[in-house]
Amino acid sequence: MTALRQRTEVTSASRPALPSHVHLRYDGLRARWVVLAPEKVLWPDEISADILSRCTGDATVSEIAESLARVYNAPAADIAPDVIAFLQEWSDRLLVRCRPEAHGRRDHGSRP
Repeated sequence: MTALRQRTEVTSASRPALPSHVHLRYDGLRARWVVLAPEKVLWPDEISADILSRCTGDATVSEIAESLARVYNAPAADIAPDVIAFLQEWSDRLLVRCRPEAHGRRDHGSRP
């Protein structure tokens, strides 16, 4: 019997990161961002790539939305729900991992 995976809920306090098997790269030949994952090649639009490039595991979703709000000159409150929805979809597809803020920032000298 296979155990069901528990769905990770993305919140404004989540700290999203790309898992080690997912890579965001710029394809200079096509002048576009590409996401490479096992048996997958995805071509995110400019805003999606901008969100994904901020998914380092350090910034919260709220901080990512605030950063995007400054870049796109839009209210963070308007951007945040779209960022959460986008990251939730990618999390459900196992292309983004989130850890809750409660765990705090990782000490880079220790293992997770």
